[in-house]
Amino acid sequence: MPEGSDSIFISHAGPDRQWAEWVAWRLEEAGHRVELDVWHWRAGDNFVRKMSEALAKATAVMALFSPAYFAAGRFTEEEWTAALARRDRFIPVVIQPLEAGELPPILASLLWKELHGLDETTATAALVEAVRGPVPPTSAPAFPGTITQTAPTSPVVRHQLRPRFPSSTGLPEVWNVPRRNPYFTGRETVIDDLRSRLLAKRHVAVQALHGSGGIGKTQIAVEYAHRFAGQYDLVWWVDAEQVDQVPQTYAELAARLDVARSEAGTVANARNAMQRLRTLDRWLIILDNAEDRDKLEEWLPEGPGHVLITSRNSAWQLTVPGLPLDVFSRRDSLAYLDGRLPALEPEQADSLADALGDLPLALAQAVGVLTAGMPLARYRQLLDTKTAKVLAQGATPGYPVSLAATVTIANERLNVSHRDAITLLRLLSFLGPDPIPTPWLADARSRLTTIPGDHDDLMWPQSAIEPLARFGLARVEHETVQIHRLTQAIVRDQASTGDTAAIHDDLAALLSAADPGDPELPETWPRWATLTSHLTAARETIGTHPDLRQTLLRAARYLAQSAQLRAAHDFAGALHQSWATTLGEEHPDTLHSTHALAVALYDLGRIAEARRMHEDTLERRRRVLGEDHPDTLQSARDIAVTMYELGHYVEARRMYEDTLERRRRVLGEDHPDTLHSAHDLAVTLHALGHYAEARRIKEDTLEWRRRVLGEDHPNTLYSAHNLAVTLYELGLHAEARRLDEDTLERRRRVLGEGHPDTLRSARELALTLYELGHHAEARRMYEDTLERRRRVLGEDHPDTLHSAHDLALTLHNLGHHAEARRMYEDTLERRRQVLGEDHPDTLRSAHDLAVALYELGLHAEARRLDEDTLERRRRVLGEDHPDTLYSARELALTSENLGLHAEALPMYEDTLERRRRVLGEDHPDTLRSAHDLAGTLHNLGLHAEARRMYEDTLERRRRVLGEDHPDTLRSARELASC
Repeated sequence: MPEGSDSIFISHAGPDRQWAEWVAWRLEEAGHRVELDVWHWRAGDNFVRKMSEALAKATAVMALFSPAYFAAGRFTEEEWTAALARRDRFIPVVIQPLEAGELPPILASLLWKELHGLDETTATAALVEAVRGPVPPTSAPAFPGTITQTAPTSPVVRHQLRPRFPSSTGLPEVWNVPRRNPYFTGRETVIDDLRSRLLAKRHVAVQALHGSGGIGKTQIAVEYAHRFAGQYDLVWWVDAEQVDQVPQTYAELAARLDVARSEAGTVANARNAMQRLRTLDRWLIILDNAEDRDKLEEWLPEGPGHVLITSRNSAWQLTVPGLPLDVFSRRDSLAYLDGRLPALEPEQADSLADALGDLPLALAQAVGVLTAGMPLARYRQLLDTKTAKVLAQGATPGYPVSLAATVTIANERLNVSHRDAITLLRLLSFLGPDPIPTPWLADARSRLTTIPGDHDDLMWPQSAIEPLARFGLARVEHETVQIHRLTQAIVRDQASTGDTAAIHDDLAALLSAADPGDPELPETWPRWATLTSHLTAARETIGTHPDLRQTLLRAARYLAQSAQLRAAHDFAGALHQSWATTLGEEHPDTLHSTHALAVALYDLGRIAEARRMHEDTLERRRRVLGEDHPDTLQSARDIAVTMYELGHYVEARRMYEDTLERRRRVLGEDHPDTLHSAHDLAVTLHALGHYAEARRIKEDTLEWRRRVLGEDHPNTLYSAHNLAVTLYELGLHAEARRLDEDTLERRRRVLGEGHPDTLRSARELALTLYELGHHAEARRMYEDTLERRRRVLGEDHPDTLHSAHDLALTLHNLGHHAEARRMYEDTLERRRQVLGEDHPDTLRSAHDLAVALYELGLHAEARRLDEDTLERRRRVLGEDHPDTLYSARELALTSENLGLHAEALPMYEDTLERRRRVLGEDHPDTLRSAHDLAGTLHNLGLHAEARRMYEDTLERRRRVLGEDHPDTLRSARELASC
């Protein structure tokens, strides 16, 4: 290929692949480099990334315009808009006529080449001219009536056969394929994959499309045959469901190929047809519904052509390459419904597709029923209550029988020959539609009473699962079996009342045996995720089964621990509602479910609701279980947690101290629950401003947890996080940073990027980085944490409001006072609504808003807010609380800037004295108060006293913060000007 030739990316719609291949081939013949997705991109590649890379390195983009190219929702729009935006060379060619309005207005002014309706030679010349531009003739043009043929240059060998010119071909002469479905939608990736696989073989190419009934295998085969008809000389459809009829279909092919002999029988003529195929190329044989692999293998033709098999039987992949087929993507389901039922609202279509499990046959049946006049709400009701009956209805062009009939026929066949398979199907139909691990079945075999056969059968459950896969009732992957939700619903509808009681017992035995272990441990979460999906599905039918209740409660705990907050709330709520009715409000398991629901409410930020529920649970547990029962102590601890979150620190401290003393006596010093209480007490002491005492308890608890639980246990990491918080407040910022970074790295690895605990560590590290002067890095972390918390927790969750407040503070400190003010005002309003006027977090927002108002020069307004906040903090937190001292210092600053130096002086002196006593001489906040006082002394003309304070503060800041810290530099400047 010539150096420096164009690199052309071909942008095309999936249905236009024939054109794309022909264009690519011809451009390569003409010496251009070409990138074509279906030739150069592999399965598993990131489509968007590959498209971006291709556009980046292409010197030109050739777009193949057609109605499909401009259909809504295609990536072609991203391709042509990106090319125009980058001002790449854009070469449009029209391969199918466009109706008025199909071409976007921005493209209407472009010049393009028309390829449709031309013969191949003329189209090739037009294509080359589109790339190179017109070339003036060097001799007199030929008489217009003369048609000259140019010999093609040597092709670049890429596939077995050169792609044919699409518009020059119609249907092959030998053709018996069923009529094309005018409503065929989606499956572009499957058809592209199928085409690439068939073209990749140099000799006979066989591909088996396999999947469950109603998945659309036959429809894809029909569409493939019609779409690529022009690339074949012969396409022959064989209905292979009845094996004894296959020879007759091949004999009919022999007659079309003129190799049938009248004196020969059907089988002999069928063999003649297969022998003739060995000598031909460009043929396609489709064996549809080829379920009996053993009997049909002899009817697989050989030769330089293509064979396409459709089958429910995945066993074909043992002998020929297989392409497993799954349900529609949601995007394809919505496109199909939009085409057939355009009056549906997007939300209605999405909900319907979800209820039908994106199964193509079910969608087609639903369209048939709904277009016949049934209201959507009525259809949805029947789908839930009369699944088998409603799925027996609806006109389904292209599908021979309904979904209900498909499942019923398969069931009847299994009931005769594979009794263990049909009973296993009934059992699995009461689980969820997600993959079911086959080890669950093996582990629970001895407890399953509804499954006939030998409990010691070494080949079970594989021996029962294989017939389900062969009849298209189940999808089997490595160590999993999966049944579509509608198949499950039909089978459940058909189960007798007498069968279901025994099935429910087996279901409870199966699920309780699958318990993955401690839901507190992140390494168990993937297994809990699998189990919980099936527990959710089974909850309504067997949720009160005594064998299953503990597993259900542990699943609720897993959802809470893994931060699936809404799912945890809904799951626990359903358990509570069911058990309160069937077991009674004060049954221990009901109280466990009440506790789980209250925890979920707390995690969602609904603190007041959680408190009321915890208080009710505590009262009931004290009456039923006694004061010192571990469950009672858990409820007492949880009430203290909500009290703390509501800002009632003193009351929370009393409850924590009582619970800690009881747990030490009942459970022991190193029990995980005792360590919880010790940790809780330390956090409350911190909130009350007793940092040194809090530090001692936190360090002790962290050491215990490391020894008892391990370095990476979530509770150990919680202790490490909170110790770092206290180190920060003690002014030990470098030490806090090291612990923050280690905890954040461990939480990311153990819990994941978006877990609330991980986000707490990210927020705390950002705070520390800011305090150490890394303002830009801190701002990036604040913004990222806020965005994640909004997405995970919601706009008004207390943690989200923490992050919004942090970002506003950072913007303020970076000098963006107006932007900070807007964020402070919004956060303050939300905190007032969510937490109340006097909550410590609300008061923190009010305090920092006053600071912003002060910086904006609104000193009088700032002073009014300072005074109100200080009064509230004194009442709520006490005179010596660090937050109260923040407000006192801020009020003094504002007063001084209003010229009230004499009024500010005693406030500065009082704040400094209290900070020295509470925080110590060298704490950064103490040094800020000393710096403030020195400034006021200077303003009052007491220069010598001010200088001594500046010198002492500067020396301490150098030692504590370092030479280059902004506060150190501020002291140096003030001293120089004093």
